[in-house]
Amino acid sequence: MTGVPCLLMRGGTSKGAYFLAADLPTDPAERDDLLLQIVGSPDPRQIDGIGGGHPLTTKVAVVAPSTRPDADVDYLFLQPALETATVSDRQNCGNILAGVGPFAVERGLVAPGPASTTVRVHMVNSGSVAAATFPTPGGTVAYDGGTAISGVPGTAAPVRLDFTGTEGSACGALLPTGNRRDVIDGIEVTCIDNGMPVVIAAAADLGLTGAETVDELTAPDVTRRVQSLRVQAGELMGLGDVRGTSVPKTTLVSAPRAGGTLATRTFIPLEPHTSIGVLGAITVGTAALLAGTTAHAVARPAGDRLSVEHPTGTLEVSVELDAASARVLRSGVIRTARKLFDGTVFPRSQESA
Repeated sequence: MTGVPCLLMRGGTSKGAYFLAADLPTDPAERDDLLLQIVGSPDPRQIDGIGGGHPLTTKVAVVAPSTRPDADVDYLFLQPALETATVSDRQNCGNILAGVGPFAVERGLVAPGPASTTVRVHMVNSGSVAAATFPTPGGTVAYDGGTAISGVPGTAAPVRLDFTGTEGSACGALLPTGNRRDVIDGIEVTCIDNGMPVVIAAAADLGLTGAETVDELTAPDVTRRVQSLRVQAGELMGLGDVRGTSVPKTTLVSAPRAGGTLATRTFIPLEPHTSIGVLGAITVGTAALLAGTTAHAVARPAGDRLSVEHPTGTLEVSVELDAASARVLRSGVIRTARKLFDGTVFPRSQESA
């Protein structure tokens, strides 16, 4: 049986398998089939693969030298499904992005600096570029450090992510419907895309407080209403039929309870998120700064620094916005990453598939 070189990493509050593109088939269908074998899908437990049995811990990064002059590496994010034999490339992942720079140095794609390294990452899914800066004392990636992020035990070295050009990443415009509010199922929503397509509704409009636990959000009625919102929003946002895809995400917002900017409960796409994704938080934070949106109505913004509350803590993001023109100038976040395992992964053989 032939194995595939693989680096398993935690990136932010996600976990995934990182591969060099050269180590995978060039044909997308063959590549996706191999990845499904590696992670152990379709199977909700993923018992015969390295997937974590949850969308947040079953992610894939495919990295290659960049084809663009303004980037060092190309990063393709792929989301294998758990219970179906499908792999989605319809979205970015800012958490897994946190590990791409260190991975590029580990694999020799980028030469490290003597103290820190900045890797310019072309996010293939959206065509935008992010800069990842992280410590490399003595030319070696440092994973240990004193930075804590909600949802991850302990501390680690910081990875600063700076984004430009994420506005309209999948939908072509920050406000793809042309409105700051639309009405779906009698509920006012904001459809917005600053790196992640998100449909935002007030938790109260779904009969919720916005302080529910993740388990409480799995109620069948909540799932049904979230699916209805996202399917109709997908059509309005120009994404087509999204019933089999992971975007748009749905985020329910409410007033902050822990001194932050606003409180959130997010679904990916129907399973409640234990926190909130990086680009999802940036997109919701952008909406919080835009007067007239559902997020702005409950937010307590203070400048361009935003503290997005979620079920396991907060995520601090920054968004510089030209409110008059509704243009995003830049956004950023601090994440951490850690190398978990470096070796060879063996896919399930075709005979036993």
